[in-house]
Parts: sequence; C-alpha cells; structure tokens
Amino acid sequence: MTTPKTPVSIEFFPPNTSVGTEKLKTVVQELRAVNPQYFSVTYGAGGSTREKTLSTVADIASQGFDAAPHLSCVGSTRENIAEILTTYRDQNIRRVVALRGDLPSGTATAGEFRYAAELVRFIRETQGADWDIEVAAYPEYHPQQRYAARDLQFFADKVRAGASGAITQFFYNPDAYFHFVDATRAIGVDVPIVPGIMPINNFSRIAQFAQRDGIEIPRWVALKMEGYMDDAASVRAFGLDVVTRLCERLIAGGVPGLHFYSLNQSALTLALCERLGLAAKA
Repeated sequence: MTTPKTPVSIEFFPPNTSVGTEKLKTVVQELRAVNPQYFSVTYGAGGSTREKTLSTVADIASQGFDAAPHLSCVGSTRENIAEILTTYRDQNIRRVVALRGDLPSGTATAGEFRYAAELVRFIRETQGADWDIEVAAYPEYHPQQRYAARDLQFFADKVRAGASGAITQFFYNPDAYFHFVDATRAIGVDVPIVPGIMPINNFSRIAQFAQRDGIEIPRWVALKMEGYMDDAASVRAFGLDVVTRLCERLIAGGVPGLHFYSLNQSALTLALCERLGLAAKA
C-alpha cells in the first residue's frame, strides 16, 4: 500500500455494548484504506471508561494498528496513572494523548494532578524518552479560558513539560488554526500541531458540540444547514464539501497531518480522504 502524503490519524470512543465493540472492529478494517498513522481512543471523565479504553486499545492493536489511548489526569492519582502506563508499556504502546479532562458530575476533588502539564511531566519523568505524548490545543482557545494569551501559555507549559506534539479541537475556520500556530511559534513552541477534523453528518449534534466548546461555525454554513432541515442527504453532501475545502486549505498550508474525529463511523472519513487523495491504494 502507498503511504499518504499527509499523515492521517483517527479518533474513536470506547463502545458501550458488545454490538458496538464488534461494529468498531469492522470500522477499523474499513479505515485500513486510509493507512492511518494511529487510532486514538478517548477516556471518560475521571477515568470513567478506563477499562473500556484499555480493551478498545487492545482490540485495535490486535488488528495490527498502532493505538494511542487518551489519559486524563483529573480525578487520578500518581499510583493509578503509573499502573495504566505500565499496562500500556507491557502492550508495547508508546503513544498517549495526555489531557486534563473533566471532573465527573458530582465529584469535588481533582486528584493529584491539576493540569495536563503536570501529567505530561509525570509521564516523561517516569517513562523516559521513548514515548510520543500528544496534548490538546485549542485554535479558538479553551472555552473555560477568558484570556487567549493565558491559554497560549498553558499550551506552552504542556510542550515544555515534554509533549511531543498536539492535536487541536475541531474547527471550521482555517485562519484560526494558522493564527494559533503562528502564535505558538512566536513564543518558541515548535512541536507539530495537527488539526482536528470533524466531518459533518448530523449537523444539530455538531452544532451542540460547537456551542459547548466555543467553536465558531461560519454563519453561512449554519444557515445553509438549517435550510436543509431533515434532508439528510443534502446535509451530508454539503458537509463533505465544506470539510473538504477546509482540509484542502490546511494541506496547502503545510499541516503535519489530519486527525479525524470519526464518532466511530467510517463512511465520512473515508469519503473525505478519497476526495483529498489520502486513501491508500492496494
């Protein structure tokens, strides 16, 4: 198989049912055509999906793909983080996505780590240099952060603690991404920053995600989507056009990769990668 010019990685969440687990195995095989650099697997608030994340990562690895589990420090202790890292090392996993994470509802304590930078430093100090540690980046800035300059400094702290690279929150304004990268370079941060791409299928669901996370959906896109109402085929077709143009501009700007938020589906990621010439051919 040929290697895509722009590396691709893909995110999953741990399935909640045995049916979902079997379906995800099929999705992984369908996405083989993209020749992904790795699949990442999310981790619930306060480690609520810890065992499911572990089993999903193991399933992906058993199919011959590299897996990158998310690791959230909120609500965790150094002891249980060390235990998880030992499990991953035993499975020959050397890439993690290190996040602060959110407290589960009704939980008052943040645990032994307050910020993702502390988790990154702990991983690097206890595991050594042979790990790739990805962290989160927010081109339109973290929804809980009022000041852009402070958010940028928090990002720099994670990198200086030992992060290898970053994956951004999804966005639909490429200028936000390029401005963010320029801002990080201006303060001496030079790790790869991979844009996160959210395909559009169920627009109302994506709009809810965007509102929650402070992500701008261009007004003309929102109005056109709302005009389609329940016409799922038109939403899908228009969404593919919008995200294809976004990716084309990002690739033209020299991004180090594309990270697709698949929502455990293969069709839209495959369609986008085919349009972009990133689907590997046998």
